[in-house]
Amino acid sequence: MTTPPAPSSPSPMPASLADLRELTPARVGLGRSGASLPTSALLAFTLDHARARDAVHAAFDLGGIAAGLAGLGITPLEVSSQARSRRDYLRRPDLGRMLDSASRRSLESSGVTACPCAIVIGDGLSPTAVNVHAVELIRHLVPRLKADGIDAGAVIAASGARVALGDEIGTILGARMLVMLIGERPGLSAPDSLGAYLTFAPRIGLTDADRNCISNIHRAGLSYAEAAFRISWLVREGLARQITGIALKDESGAGSSKNALPGCGKSDT
Repeated sequence: MTTPPAPSSPSPMPASLADLRELTPARVGLGRSGASLPTSALLAFTLDHARARDAVHAAFDLGGIAAGLAGLGITPLEVSSQARSRRDYLRRPDLGRMLDSASRRSLESSGVTACPCAIVIGDGLSPTAVNVHAVELIRHLVPRLKADGIDAGAVIAASGARVALGDEIGTILGARMLVMLIGERPGLSAPDSLGAYLTFAPRIGLTDADRNCISNIHRAGLSYAEAAFRISWLVREGLARQITGIALKDESGAGSSKNALPGCGKSDT
């Protein structure tokens, strides 16, 4: 007597394009009109592209950031890179990695030395991101650092900044740890994404392998609270172990680790 075959499990229903669109901001299943995109999809792409371009060329709101920090009891030092204009900044990345002479003298005469942790706010490739998110992130971050016994000895607002500008700033201030908050390269789904780069014992000549990066800090990405938790964990552990970069893995256990990786995010250094 033969045994009847066990009933097979029903095959899962294939995901529809509508389902996929719920899971990602990527442009999936846009459809077509003849051989072209539908007008609505083309207009949406054009708008997102314009927002990304506007974010790159937006003005760095130093006044607004200073006023926001004043509300937290923080008076930032203001410095500039050697990029004299946005045009220079975009065409000459090397100029954004070096302080101009006036800024160097200003930091040297600031009286800040042996700084345990310095926070630099740099405009980067999306001043829009910094204008919108930097102050709120610091509002969440500073109390966490204080709870770990870490004093943010200096906060610096840097115009025309690339990530590596923090190395020279940190060297002058004698910073043991430097946190650079900077606007990431705008994308079509997030023109206002903020990144945080952490460097232990910053000095000129370091590479992205020596830094930790937490990226995608914006309203539809990593929240201020989680970003502050991750940054403070990396600062604390980096100081304790005297390392950052590929030698320091994010083991904070907060959320998904995909947004806190050693190495570089989307902001050109």
